[in-house]
Amino acid sequence: MAAELLIVGAGILGLAHALAGLRAGLRVTVVEREARANGASIRNFGFITVTGQQAGLTWRRAMRARDIWAELAGPAGIPVQHRGLLMAARRPEALAVLEEFAATAMGAGCHILRGAALKAAAPMLQGDLVGGLYSPHEIRVESRDAIPQVTAWLASQGVRFLPRTAVHAVRSGAVDTAAGTLRADYIVVCPGPDLVSLFPEIMARRDVTLCKLHMLRLADPGWRLPAAVMSDLGLVRYLGYAMPSLPALRARLEAEQAAQLADGIHLIAVQSADGSLVVGDSHHYDPTPDPFQPEAVDRRMLEEYEAVTGRPAPAVLERWIGVYPSGPEVAFTEAPCTGVRLAMVTSGTGASTAFAIAEETLADLLGTNPPAHTRCA
Repeated sequence: MAAELLIVGAGILGLAHALAGLRAGLRVTVVEREARANGASIRNFGFITVTGQQAGLTWRRAMRARDIWAELAGPAGIPVQHRGLLMAARRPEALAVLEEFAATAMGAGCHILRGAALKAAAPMLQGDLVGGLYSPHEIRVESRDAIPQVTAWLASQGVRFLPRTAVHAVRSGAVDTAAGTLRADYIVVCPGPDLVSLFPEIMARRDVTLCKLHMLRLADPGWRLPAAVMSDLGLVRYLGYAMPSLPALRARLEAEQAAQLADGIHLIAVQSADGSLVVGDSHHYDPTPDPFQPEAVDRRMLEEYEAVTGRPAPAVLERWIGVYPSGPEVAFTEAPCTGVRLAMVTSGTGASTAFAIAEETLADLLGTNPPAHTRCA
């Protein structure tokens, strides 16, 4: 009989581990305290970001996860809304960063756009732009639909889901829930923003807190984006753009857009099938983020959108906040006891890296012997 894998958490990281377990030939059960995934996994852009991810492991994970999203999209019935990324440069200092990035190994396949080439590639961007960088590597799905679709497809392949089931404790070979004890050979805990229920000592040691972000959906502007759009502010937030010329850009942004930097704002704009735009976002950090969404922060996000597009922002159709774990590391996995792994993405890159992280976790788990039933420390 196939070994049993039990996953705590049905967000994107939990679903990614369910897929990896399924592909490894395991019997998979996913336990979720909510009726359905309702956190950061459905409250994001659905933008699988490769370009700009931190050099090395994170960038390689993003490339691999992008490929798995593409493999899964057809069978799970997930439409790819659009592909690629256009980093629009509003300042010469930003273009200098992009030119240096394009010359690195991570810039392979990307190319710099200027003048007529930029206008031809993105005629709807009528802001005062000095150039841009186009990356072909990204894909975009509608996250609020894609996560339920992945869940449904996994269920159709034999993955068992136990919603509305809270987990109280985890030990080698078993998890204790409100509905009783569940046993499994291997256990992966993907707690998302819950920093206190399971293994809080690990969260504290790794200095994990929470990040709140603002998101907006804007009405159909009457044109179609050729790719996701980002701008200068993103260059100082994405670790992969840490080029020699970045300090000059940062200094200019501090002089010209200090309020946006203080709110952790950078522009991402993506488009949905109905033509509406998802635009964001901001970043505020606290162990218990407040639930409020100040209009001033939304307005600063829209100001950046308007500067890049050269157009007034369409009407706001929806506003929401997302909350995800954040820490000094991009992601981490720990083994609190034999046969158990705690997996967390602590950087907001879950959609972009989870599938690759899950493959690594399963390879690690299956490289060990089935655990004896010992208590977690």
